[in-house]
Amino acid sequence: MNSILELLSTILGIYTSVILLRIWLQMARADFYNPFSQFVVKATQPILAPLRRMIPSIGKWDTAAILFALFVSYLKAILLNHNPIVLNELLIIGLLYLFYSAYYLLFGVLILRAILSWVSQGNHPIEYLMGQLTEPLLSPIRRIIPPIGGLDLSMLVLILGLQFMLNFVVEILS
Repeated sequence: MNSILELLSTILGIYTSVILLRIWLQMARADFYNPFSQFVVKATQPILAPLRRMIPSIGKWDTAAILFALFVSYLKAILLNHNPIVLNELLIIGLLYLFYSAYYLLFGVLILRAILSWVSQGNHPIEYLMGQLTEPLLSPIRRIIPPIGGLDLSMLVLILGLQFMLNFVVEILS
């Protein structure tokens, strides 16, 4: 039974990351004709289309997608917690799962972009999309720390900042 719960938890975690990726694609105004963007849209559209009819967007925030990501995180929290817990604790645990999903999604995209920059020649659709997603986060760091001798340290600084933020949140919550 534990292996089934672990499998469901993994599937819910991956799907949460796909939903968060869709929110991130919309906020970054990335190219939705990109093949990878099309995969993300097709994986989330069957559930988000009816939700959008009931839950309107607030500005550029896709409220339906955010609430759906929260719901999937809460579902994961329910599956993984075998002990009876209070609703408030469940909400906090669900938010933490969503935070961790967003953190690891950003971390994964940064690592993937770094690896692709070493091996690709710059014309792959996924590399272009990763650039669209991460450039708004990296360009302010590049203004402060310009490339030194052709070596761009902005990604390293961002990854270290993310790691610091994760450790800080874990320290506060523990």
